[in-house]
Amino acid sequence: MKPETILNQRYHVLEMLGSGGMAVVYKARDLTLGRLVAIKVLRAALTTDPQFLRSFLQEARAVANLTHPNIVTVHDFGFDQEHYYIVMEFVEGQDLKTLIRGSSPLPVDEALDLAIQMCAGAGYAHRAGLVHCDIKPQNMLVTLGGRLKVTDFGLARVLATIHGDEKNEIVWGTPQYFAPEQAAGEATTPASDVYSLGIVIYEMLAGRLPFPGDSHKRLALAYLHEPPGPLAEINPAVPEALAHIVHKVLAKEPANRYRTADQLGRILLSYRNQTFRRTGDFSAGLTPPSGSSPVPVTQLPVPGPGNHDFIRSRAGGSELSHSPESKALAEPLDWLLVALAFLAFLAMTGLIPFWVWIGFVYGWF
Repeated sequence: MKPETILNQRYHVLEMLGSGGMAVVYKARDLTLGRLVAIKVLRAALTTDPQFLRSFLQEARAVANLTHPNIVTVHDFGFDQEHYYIVMEFVEGQDLKTLIRGSSPLPVDEALDLAIQMCAGAGYAHRAGLVHCDIKPQNMLVTLGGRLKVTDFGLARVLATIHGDEKNEIVWGTPQYFAPEQAAGEATTPASDVYSLGIVIYEMLAGRLPFPGDSHKRLALAYLHEPPGPLAEINPAVPEALAHIVHKVLAKEPANRYRTADQLGRILLSYRNQTFRRTGDFSAGLTPPSGSSPVPVTQLPVPGPGNHDFIRSRAGGSELSHSPESKALAEPLDWLLVALAFLAFLAMTGLIPFWVWIGFVYGWF
């Protein structure tokens, strides 16, 4: 598409911003509302391919229902001059991959702030029933003020349509950020997105990917069998407790990771807040980057029914009880639980005289 093109007599195309395998993104002006927008145009060669067209339409519908400060907003969808396009908010800034390349490794405080924001965006999508399936720094935009926005839901899957025993011969996405089960063609879950988030966080803190490789086969083998290099050794500025969280996220088995991006986000937010309370300031590498502010607690969801607390394990114990960050993430005593336990104790002990009397009546004593 050439600059100066006007789509549907409304969107005036100004310049190309970037391109990918499926689409090209342009900067444009909305002539009706007088604002700048980003327009994602499906490549002409793919408009006759039902699979790509279906994926493009799916992205428009999926993201149109997601309203969150850490997700790029979709304004419109249309077809004109043989072009299918999605109109999105224009984000003044750069993608996270460019930021990493220019400043790697990122300072711990900046990386932690961006990680919490990406978890907030991806976690909102998980609660809406979507798995992103293509989490990578190229699909995260960072504004000049430090706000991160997740974008490109072109490969997203609806959770209700994913079967646990499915096997895919062709896997779409970016191999460097695949979860092991995704690389093996197995069903994706929110935990698959969590793994990809872990790869991005690792890359921000280490300045490189945990599994460098030139071929898809080499990467797949590494993801399935090799542990990532120790993060704290690669970058000594990374606190041991934070490194432990990242390595847990990169567990090969989905059950050994945090199950959703919300869960990981709460762990990271609690780690940052507890560090502040312990030290009295953010001097331990946890100062919010210039021009931005920490993600408020209200932007991260409170655990709901059926969603175990982010520190307690399914068995009711502490997932982090033996980990370096356990003291920082310890929870306050649950006084309601203590009260209920005390009432149960009184109820049990109150029955003792009754059973003694029954014993005398029936000659048990």
